[in-house]
Amino acid sequence: MKRYLDKFLVYLEIEKNYSPHTLLNYKLDLEEFARVLEEPDPLKITYLQLRKYLARLRDRHYKPRTLARKLSSIRSFFKFLHREGLLKNNPAVLLLTPKLDKKLPRFLSENEVVQLIESPPSNKIAGKRDRAILETLYSSGLRVSELVALNIESVDTISNLVKVMGKGKKERLVPIGEKAIEAIQDYLQQRRPGNRALFLNKNGQRLSDRGVRKIINRHILKASLKMNVSPHMLRHSFATHLLNRGADLRSVQELLGHVNLSTTQIYTHISTERLKKVYDQAHPRA
Repeated sequence: MKRYLDKFLVYLEIEKNYSPHTLLNYKLDLEEFARVLEEPDPLKITYLQLRKYLARLRDRHYKPRTLARKLSSIRSFFKFLHREGLLKNNPAVLLLTPKLDKKLPRFLSENEVVQLIESPPSNKIAGKRDRAILETLYSSGLRVSELVALNIESVDTISNLVKVMGKGKKERLVPIGEKAIEAIQDYLQQRRPGNRALFLNKNGQRLSDRGVRKIINRHILKASLKMNVSPHMLRHSFATHLLNRGADLRSVQELLGHVNLSTTQIYTHISTERLKKVYDQAHPRA
């Protein structure tokens, strides 16, 4: 199994450009699969054995999303073996994916975003950095992993564009607003030189995903927002506010770096819910 798994992971990394995080999940899922199934040769695994394995997973009461991810790992692995000509018939092709409920992403109102962005103190370098982080997340809709990977040269202050390395190592250019540019420049004027990374921690090293989450949690309390806000909620707010103000779905898809339009379409449901609420409140015969 290990020989085939190693080949599969190399394929995902080189040809599919999967992120290290995704590769690790696939590796762990398939290693668990190999242990539980106790079949050293994946070329001998049958559809019935796969069904029994999925039954075991269900008995362990995994959440539907976790179960779907584990199933996706197995299906991709056997699809790879079949594509490489190692399997005549793919035993995983008939496995059914569990139905997932689509949760509408939570977002902040425009006023709540302003409260949050303006909460860091402007008289300290840490406050200037935090303001620049919040402005950038909301102005460009970046994922937190994309934000912390930014270097100083990633930001074009003349064209108001940010060069972003997104999922699957795909590069894209994202517009960034004037307020975010001003906040970044204000921060860079006072921070210590010598590191290419745009946002640094207190030790002068590149800020981590976890560090950004801590920063946001701290300023949520200062802004008196009684909700659990993640960096991703600012991304949701970015997309929702654009659509609410008339942006088209394709443009928002490009800005967010979504491969499939269906991923972006969930934000139209949010806008629809808002319209229905306005309708119910305003129409005399609603």
